Amino acid sequence: MATLPNPLPTLAADPSGRALGLSLPAGALLDTTDEGPWHEPLLWHADERAVPGGWTALEPARRAGLLPVVLDVGDGHGGPDRWELMPGEMSYPGDHDAEEVLEEFWEEYAQDAEAWPGLAAPGPRHHARDQEHDQDPAQDPDAFATRVADSLLADGGPLKAPHLALVPARRSADVPTAIGWTGPANHEGDTARLSAVLRSWEDRFGIRVVALGFDHLLVSVAAPPTTPADAEALAAEHVAFCPAVIDQGGDPTLRAYAEHRILDQPTWHFWWD
Repeated sequence: MATLPNPLPTLAADPSGRALGLSLPAGALLDTTDEGPWHEPLLWHADERAVPGGWTALEPARRAGLLPVVLDVGDGHGGPDRWELMPGEMSYPGDHDAEEVLEEFWEEYAQDAEAWPGLAAPGPRHHARDQEHDQDPAQDPDAFATRVADSLLADGGPLKAPHLALVPARRSADVPTAIGWTGPANHEGDTARLSAVLRSWEDRFGIRVVALGFDHLLVSVAAPPTTPADAEALAAEHVAFCPAVIDQGGDPTLRAYAEHRILDQPTWHFWWD
């Protein structure tokens, strides 16, 4: 996968991150993969459980080319050193077309039930990526992700053991691919194809990858669909991306799933067995 220069090695001699304009808590660099040590660190992760405000403290890392993400290490699979990371098996997200990926998944999942309906329209109030600097701050995807992260890290939040991490990546959608995450391996072995879809959702709905577990993914959504019809149009993409949202999620139809999990929702959650 094509990457920018990795600033993480500087933390080996400067664990506080001062050279990068950071003040990091105690943590560790990870270069452990399922294929042995990687040639450079894949991520930095904090030793202690994350608390509200921790994501905000990592925001300056963006200027150094590092993106924050929350790792949920409490679902019985341990931390990322046990996650079977395989960066060498991943391609580059930009080499894949999101609609082609989704259509292929849809045809495999839906079989002959319905034809692929095509991509859903962008969410309201969301600007193109090259216009994000002009957005209303309330709708800025990065600012929105920060608020979502704070809510996830509060006591009683949905994550069992959240730890903050920093990943060298060009954009949030690429974070899973950059670390060689294999959570969706039973659905897709090349996570870059899923990152291509996440890129498309970044552009259309202002999503950001906020949390990763061993086999689950949570994104913030700054501009979700606000009408039932638009939400139902997007539901097909979610089902193609992650069939479990229908198979195991308690919503037996696209319409029910769209109403309960997409319409005006600030987060989307996906998981793979």
